[in-house]
Amino acid sequence: MSYEAPVIGEREPVVDWATDYDLFEDGYVRDPYGIWSALRSACPVATSERFGGSHLVIGYGAVVEAAANTGALTSTLGTASAPTLEDFTDPNRPRSIINSDPPDHAGPRRLILPSLSPAATATYEPITRALCHSIIDRMGDRPDVDAAVEYAQQIPVRVIGRILGIPEERTDQFIGWVRDILERGVLEPQRRADAFGELLAYFAGEVADRRTNPRDDLVSRLVHGTTDDGRTLADRDILGNLGLLLVAGIDTTWSAIGSSLWHLAQRPDQVSALRDRPELWPTAIEELLRAFAPVTMGRIANQDTAVAGCPVPHGRRVLLSFPAANRDPAAFERPDEVVLDREHNRHVAFGSGIHRCGGSNLARMELRVSLQVWLERIPAFRLADPVAVTWAGGQVRGPRSVPVIRG
Repeated sequence: MSYEAPVIGEREPVVDWATDYDLFEDGYVRDPYGIWSALRSACPVATSERFGGSHLVIGYGAVVEAAANTGALTSTLGTASAPTLEDFTDPNRPRSIINSDPPDHAGPRRLILPSLSPAATATYEPITRALCHSIIDRMGDRPDVDAAVEYAQQIPVRVIGRILGIPEERTDQFIGWVRDILERGVLEPQRRADAFGELLAYFAGEVADRRTNPRDDLVSRLVHGTTDDGRTLADRDILGNLGLLLVAGIDTTWSAIGSSLWHLAQRPDQVSALRDRPELWPTAIEELLRAFAPVTMGRIANQDTAVAGCPVPHGRRVLLSFPAANRDPAAFERPDEVVLDREHNRHVAFGSGIHRCGGSNLARMELRVSLQVWLERIPAFRLADPVAVTWAGGQVRGPRSVPVIRG
């Protein structure tokens, strides 16, 4: 297995990040922390005319404020970090909870959440743990492995596949669709549109099958379930939310797992602490989520408004950088340090407000179990070459290749 990096192409270099940021610039993708720190001294909201123009919100308080302002910053016109080819005004376009504001948001969300509750997630843990062991078994005794490609990226797609009732042999196809939608497709809109079309066509077939052959899976529950007022979901909502569950349930989680393994490969002291002090795991997982939150989420201003006192004109794209907010010194002491026993940790790795990630319980479990199994089976490991680590940026930032040496 190998990682195919997206072709970003030549662009003008950034001179002033406060007025001309570029989320795909190589230095930013590899290490955005210093850039965020410098931006905070200017304004919690930066601006750029690249990729159709947008504002980047990096301050913790500003991100939380903007996420709550669904009246002026809507999700119904798109949540991507750059313009896409989707027509969000089409009444037949597949619609998910992430692209819905009140009153259309609550009903489908309440129908989905029971399958992602703490109790439901606990039933998926033994499957996830066995899966992690089997993936490491397939690595054999090779001293050099890719912790991202061979491990992190193999876990979430199989777990969410089982929840949805999708055969495991589709794994590589799903991974390709997700990369085309969230990674390569940001810079190649037609590629993104084509991948969405193929993904939705696949789910349309699954939905048709479940109408006559219901099973014990989430596809069946969305097809046959009813909202609080007794309505079944329209096809556009079923398809949109199935697409969301697959795309959002894969890339974000494998990015968090990969980032955590990248970090731990450089911190044998923390590896030892987690192995010797299992009581650290609850706070350690929250801290790794805070430090390496992967998602920057978009909104569109549907009127002239302001974020943290910075004016935002009607029609402007607003990017909520949850990763930057989690590194804000106004909200966290020693924000750039990974403190495994950090007690006060109100991070926004899963977002904030009504669009906070509904799969947070599942993501936490997958992150914890994947790290626990890795450290059990591979207690000593280090980066083979720090320069060889590759990262993806834009909407979801995370390592795509993390070559490590075991032992």
